[in-house]
Amino acid sequence: MSHWSFRGRLPIMELLDLLTERSIIPALKAKTKKQALHELAELGSTVTGCPMRDIHEGLMQRERLGSTGLGGGIAIPHAKFKGLERIHCLFARLDRPIDFESLDNEPVDLIFVLLAPEHASGDHLKALARISRFLREPKALDRLRATRERKVLFAILTQPATSHAA
Repeated sequence: MSHWSFRGRLPIMELLDLLTERSIIPALKAKTKKQALHELAELGSTVTGCPMRDIHEGLMQRERLGSTGLGGGIAIPHAKFKGLERIHCLFARLDRPIDFESLDNEPVDLIFVLLAPEHASGDHLKALARISRFLREPKALDRLRATRERKVLFAILTQPATSHAA
């Protein structure tokens, strides 16, 4: 079931279309970027059925192009893979912030991972845009940082876009 909403003429992809409760790590204990990406690749493999090694290598290749650490404690590693039928989002709240070589040189404590089908350029960009809109919600980010409960994190992340504006 799709949870697209409409504002004007363009559909807005919802995180509920991309994320499941089991796609969330509420207190990732990684100490380095490489370790965090490895653990997220393991989760990604469980969620998608793609080989963990392929996911890890895809995420590491993307990081070699330039850090996906956006600043403000947030990173959005992403990669495309053969064999995926839809986009999957993973989310990790780190137990302790780690160096991610972010644009602002600040450590990262929230990681969103997008795993997309090889030819999903348009939907991949819509998914990145949806996460970007979510990240402009300081109260939502504060709520993510304040809890370690998977169910609560899932509820915060999957509220429809219009719910965050208040």
